[in-house]
Amino acid sequence: MAPNYRRGFCAIQTSIKISRLPQAVAFRSRLSLYFLWERKWFFVAMGVGALLLQAPLPPGLTYDGQVVLTMSVVAIILFITEPIPLPTVALLIVAGQVLLMGLDSSAVAQSLMSDSVLFIGGSLMLAVAVVKQKLDKRIAWLIVRVTGTRTSRICFGISLVSGLLASFIGEHTVAAMMLPVGITLVSLTSDDPKKVRNLAAAVMFSIAYGASIAGIGSPSGGARNAIMIGYWKEFFFDPDKPETKQYLVDYLKWMAYAYPIFLIQLPFMSMLILFTFRPEYRDISRAVVKLRAQVEKEGPMNVRDWVAIVLFFLVLIGWVTVSDQIGMGTVAILGAAAFLIAGLVRWEEINTGVNWGVVLIYAAAISLGVEMKETGAARWVAESFLAFLAPFGADEGFGLLAAVSVLTTAVTNIMSNGAAVAVLGPIVLKVAVVAQENPIVIGFITAISSSFAYLTVIGTPACTIVYASGYMKTTDFLKVGWRMVVMSTVIMLAVAVIYWPFLQN
Repeated sequence: MAPNYRRGFCAIQTSIKISRLPQAVAFRSRLSLYFLWERKWFFVAMGVGALLLQAPLPPGLTYDGQVVLTMSVVAIILFITEPIPLPTVALLIVAGQVLLMGLDSSAVAQSLMSDSVLFIGGSLMLAVAVVKQKLDKRIAWLIVRVTGTRTSRICFGISLVSGLLASFIGEHTVAAMMLPVGITLVSLTSDDPKKVRNLAAAVMFSIAYGASIAGIGSPSGGARNAIMIGYWKEFFFDPDKPETKQYLVDYLKWMAYAYPIFLIQLPFMSMLILFTFRPEYRDISRAVVKLRAQVEKEGPMNVRDWVAIVLFFLVLIGWVTVSDQIGMGTVAILGAAAFLIAGLVRWEEINTGVNWGVVLIYAAAISLGVEMKETGAARWVAESFLAFLAPFGADEGFGLLAAVSVLTTAVTNIMSNGAAVAVLGPIVLKVAVVAQENPIVIGFITAISSSFAYLTVIGTPACTIVYASGYMKTTDFLKVGWRMVVMSTVIMLAVAVIYWPFLQN
């Protein structure tokens, strides 16, 4: 009986498996369809790339130039839609240069590492080291001690401090550092978010926009700045021609061009935010009293805090004084090493805190930008762009500056500012050459306009970070963002016309 029992049991199992087979097949089919739907934009991008590669070669464009432009279009689609992790796009760019353009893999690998990329990586490491010192409450207390308890003055103070920090260590780092400051002030004012809706929006936008407008202040303020400096050097500098030394933009020269724009924007930005979001409380002395108690409880600053501050200022001094001899990237790497040696941060913290994929993305984008120049693709696009602008009278002078700014602003609101500059840099610099305009001026217009990502949550990391606080809606960015775009564009173009000519003499 036992064997018959086992045979019967096996038969039952078999019948159950057979009955479940259609369900399993249906589940796998749904899973496959879900995967295809999730990756739909990847397949769309690949399809667009295949069509562009098979398209007839436009007049004046080489085949290698067509390949580079195709890779750029595919990369832009993937950057915007993000169907795959963005560092994967960088890997595809590297592989594409070897497989589609026939470049030597060692040459492509060498093009990935430049002083600009080293600078981006070192700056990200420094940012992690600075955030680990946890000085947020002390910064908040310092702000209110200087500004007093009036809400308008505190918002301006937050913008000023966020800007001063972001002009040297990157807006995403400052936003992450200052967000607890803003949340502390808002939450100490009221436990009910509905009662401090406008106050929270004013404080959060003061952090995000203060950091954004200041990111152009110095080369270390953002990856886009380092990318543009690298393009100027790669495209125009020749060691054998002394007259091309003007295209080597060092730390102080960049600040001379860009820092005044940040300072001029600051009060107008604060007024626009407070006009758009009128805070429920004109005075937040109640929150300040609680903040003071928390700071006093933590005690005075210790030796580690002072060592971190001294090291950071030494890095700034190094960027200003010796970066033109040893490179800004070397200074940044030495600064990160100093924080590690001093024991202020552990390598495990840097390794987990730095998004190494970001470094890879910028390295690949810069490498592709150089190939756009080498293959003539950048010049072809530049000539086509100018031909489009000519009927509107915007192919030279002030009209061209405004057109480049509008183009960059549009692009930077749908992808990161660093990626926008990496993609547009080679094109606009060739536009400058073809139009016989100053490449330094066009380059600065592009880099600075890339900070005008005020309209969307994803436009800049600073906006994404403050949005994560939960105090704002996505529509709030549009409500104040369009005003910010108009204000920033007008100020930048005015400075370009009135002030920059004095720097070129």
